[in-house]
Amino acid sequence: MSPRDRIRRVLAGEPPDRPPVDLWHTAEVGAALRAHTKTGSDLEMYRVLGLDKIYWSFVDYRRPDGGRSDSQVGASSAASAGGADSPARTTWGVPLRGIEAGAAHYDEFSEAPMRDYEDPASVDDYPYWPDPDSFAYDEALESAQAASRDFAVMGPWVSFFEIYCQLRGLEQSLMDLVLEPALVEAILDRVEAIQTEVMKRHLERAAAYLDLVFVSDDMGTQNGLLMSPKVWEQHFRARMRRWCDLIHSYGLQVFYHTDGAAEPLIRPLIECGIDVLNPIQHVCPGMDPAHLAREYGRDVVFHGGVDNQRVLPFGTPEEVRAEVRMLAETLGRDTRGFICCSCHNVQAGTPVENIIAMIEAAKEGQ
Repeated sequence: MSPRDRIRRVLAGEPPDRPPVDLWHTAEVGAALRAHTKTGSDLEMYRVLGLDKIYWSFVDYRRPDGGRSDSQVGASSAASAGGADSPARTTWGVPLRGIEAGAAHYDEFSEAPMRDYEDPASVDDYPYWPDPDSFAYDEALESAQAASRDFAVMGPWVSFFEIYCQLRGLEQSLMDLVLEPALVEAILDRVEAIQTEVMKRHLERAAAYLDLVFVSDDMGTQNGLLMSPKVWEQHFRARMRRWCDLIHSYGLQVFYHTDGAAEPLIRPLIECGIDVLNPIQHVCPGMDPAHLAREYGRDVVFHGGVDNQRVLPFGTPEEVRAEVRMLAETLGRDTRGFICCSCHNVQAGTPVENIIAMIEAAKEGQ
């Protein structure tokens, strides 16, 4: 069974020939794994490692000033925001700065360009709203076509609150939810409309080569939600439902990412229509795998789970194997499906032998 077929069986709620295993990683870890496998590309490395990689094929943005924003997620913090380009702005016009942290390089947001906006009517004056005409749809189509020969493919990347936080700053964004609901709605209306149009144009071209669309909208911290369920209902439920309905209309599934202690929103998200929940950060309150499996295992596919705060970077290979076995016995037993993966991107400096241990243990199954 090919990696693509294996993932598709799980997404369809059918048993694969063996449990699938995916991997999220930074650029530095990708380089280490290519060196370990003596391969020249990520796709070749995924094949040699026997990964059931869900390949990210996102839609890059060509800015009117000649800059280019790379929407590929995973290489840096900026990428998860829609990407960096040579003039150092994201797709949404957020300035970036490079950060060196040991062996790792990250691009971080240097300022929030809409932080001084106060009047909902002024939202139209923001000069960096991306133009749906300027996305690289043909290149994204070619990328999806090439990867889909072997792997399940996911794209594009869309978000509500993560983009809002880029534009306004996290602290101001959290205050806005309580103090400036009209401004929140005005900005989110633009964020939703632009990405809805991009999705429609891309999916019209590429849906035949895609399996999932990636909705990334972090709602959890290490200890709780960023906002109350009531506030989420007010600003995000209807928007999520519209996106899920749109994605499903193309025969694709919704891959939803939120870090942290997000358990109070799992049932509402399922009701909106999500199909896959990632990354199952089980060290956080309420995210115990056995509990999640009992409460939601029949309704959603679980993706992720392998702790990358302690176990993967600092544990032994046997501790990694024990972590994977625990997840297989909970998230992978009597549920709609489980795709074992690192709990978000494996970070620079993580021992290669621990990554190999995760892959091998996952393939051994329940």
